[in-house]
Amino acid sequence: MTEPVYVTKTRTAYDTVADSYAETLKDALDASPWDRAMLGTFAELVGETGPVGDLGCGPGRLTGYLASLGLDVFGVDLSPGMVDAARWAHPQLRFEVGSLEALALDDGGLAGALAWYSLIHTPPELLSSVVAELARVLAPGGRLLMAFQVGDERRHISQGYGHEVSMDAYRLQPDFVAGLFTAAGLDVEARLVREPEPPHEKTPQAYLMARKPS
Repeated sequence: MTEPVYVTKTRTAYDTVADSYAETLKDALDASPWDRAMLGTFAELVGETGPVGDLGCGPGRLTGYLASLGLDVFGVDLSPGMVDAARWAHPQLRFEVGSLEALALDDGGLAGALAWYSLIHTPPELLSSVVAELARVLAPGGRLLMAFQVGDERRHISQGYGHEVSMDAYRLQPDFVAGLFTAAGLDVEARLVREPEPPHEKTPQAYLMARKPS
């Protein structure tokens, strides 16, 4: 099966910027109480009920943070470069190369799934199948937390973290994402929209948390 062009472009772009991305954002969580609040709530609700997947983990900065909160967490990312950076930064944790479109995980195997800006490169018309895949790997009672930029437009990215790249990113409306969750059989529990935090953000940011019914 031929890989979609957007997947290839996304992998290539993140392989290109992996080391610069990891260095630039390594301490970003320290300056974002809203991010920490949502991740902390997610960690408290999931607790020790089972494994958690940081799906689209990048260099593993949030994987490491969730582990520090006591979760049994591992990371998956499309980019081998990002996975290498994550393994270097967090050698005690497990990281694997994989695609969110077809996760190499059993049905119902996760107590929690984190999709932190990892669905923003998927065209909106294709997101329903990706969200359904995330729902598939959640156990009954398991939770999904997603973060994304708010808006309606497609943005082409040609420069990133000091490198030339070529990929698209999509801004999404919370109601649209909530509808995808509902269609996948998940119950939306919470949503938060906040103003952008400079210097890395230019648009409002959203978080949605959902639970798979028991």
